[in-house]
Amino acid sequence: MPVEFVKEKYNGAINTIEIGNGAKCVKIGGETTLPFLFEEGAMPNQPVIALEVLDTESPDQAIACGGRLLCVRLASIHPDNGNRPADEVIASLGLIFKKCGLPLIIVGCGDAEKDNEVLPKVSQAFKGENFLFGIATQNNYKTLAATCLADGHSIVAESPIDINIAKQLNILITDMGFDPARIVMHPTTTSLGYGMEYVYSIMERGRLAAFLGDKMLSMPFVLFVGQEVWKTKEAKDSIAQGVNWEIATAVSMLQAGGDLIIMRDPAAAKSVMKYIEMVMKK
Repeated sequence: MPVEFVKEKYNGAINTIEIGNGAKCVKIGGETTLPFLFEEGAMPNQPVIALEVLDTESPDQAIACGGRLLCVRLASIHPDNGNRPADEVIASLGLIFKKCGLPLIIVGCGDAEKDNEVLPKVSQAFKGENFLFGIATQNNYKTLAATCLADGHSIVAESPIDINIAKQLNILITDMGFDPARIVMHPTTTSLGYGMEYVYSIMERGRLAAFLGDKMLSMPFVLFVGQEVWKTKEAKDSIAQGVNWEIATAVSMLQAGGDLIIMRDPAAAKSVMKYIEMVMKK
């Protein structure tokens, strides 16, 4: 006698978000099911891998790995790491954008005062390019949200592994007139072996709430996997081990519902891209 498996069907869906314009435009989100359960719903857009580089680095490796997006972290604007002015950063980003030809994810240095000074000028310089800018937090979102709204960009909303704060931040940003279909959630993440299962459970809770109709949790997830992995002891002890650590962490985050995974090692990124191609075959 054949066994019938129980299948879940949901009424809600994850927002589809576009990054970039024209032929290079990348779509993320749109799911109506938990990851890769194609008999229960749809995943119209496969998860995307982006390589992260610093604003002072060449994007050559990132381009060679075959990613569809490039993440540029503005590390050099930090007061303790060069304190570069906005005009120099904009010039560097212009060269990077011209060279790679890919839509950009532009992330600040983490110093709130400096980010609020530089990111609006960068946003204005690339007005209409439909880039993804970050990072907006509960205590520092208004400046970035306002400039992204004015210049037609999308925004990364970050919460400290807390589903209620994630929802509240999304509400605060949309209350400013921001389209929910331009918000990407960053629940914050960690590396394999450092409490990743808790991040996984928070993401799963958020995803299920979205499928049950919660519009303020219906945003795609972005995970900065590379940033977390390469500061662990395991990655510092061995580059080969670090590559494997990044692959394992990225795959786990994909299974938790990650739509956009930011990585740092090209070899690790290529491996995860192959994994995505394999699991997306219905």
